[in-house]
Amino acid sequence: MTVHASWTRPPALLALLGFVAAVVVVAVVGGLASASASEQYASFARPSWAPPSWLFGPVWTVLYATIAVSGWLVWRRAGLTVPAHVVYAVQLVLNMAWTPLFFAAGLYGVAFAEIVLLWLSIVATIALFARHSRAAAWLLVPYLGWVTFAAALNYAIWTLS
Repeated sequence: MTVHASWTRPPALLALLGFVAAVVVVAVVGGLASASASEQYASFARPSWAPPSWLFGPVWTVLYATIAVSGWLVWRRAGLTVPAHVVYAVQLVLNMAWTPLFFAAGLYGVAFAEIVLLWLSIVATIALFARHSRAAAWLLVPYLGWVTFAAALNYAIWTLS
């Protein structure tokens, strides 16, 4: 007797929409937690190199697109890989948690510790994704750069407050 799996891989477009949906959830949670972020950010003691508040939205929009495509590229090449997509999911959760910690709760030190964990998880995701798709790994490099900058900014605001 032959048993056939009832589950098959979804079509590529459907899978891409799934990765986009996951990233949209992260963005929406961040948006809800930072409803007054622009006003808060303006009130912070900030270093001279702090960017204007209007820059964050466009940068994150581009980064979220690259994060979704990156996960999808690895899925196309290797399916849902473990641990690569587990670490990818972890970095999404850590990404989602930072904004509520920093803006909603005002826990700047905790947010800094959390962003360090986010940074480490992005590095791990890049390393694991590179085994399956170099393009997917490279798509995450700007994200790593921005999170590096954001961590420095988080630290500066925390120490200046």
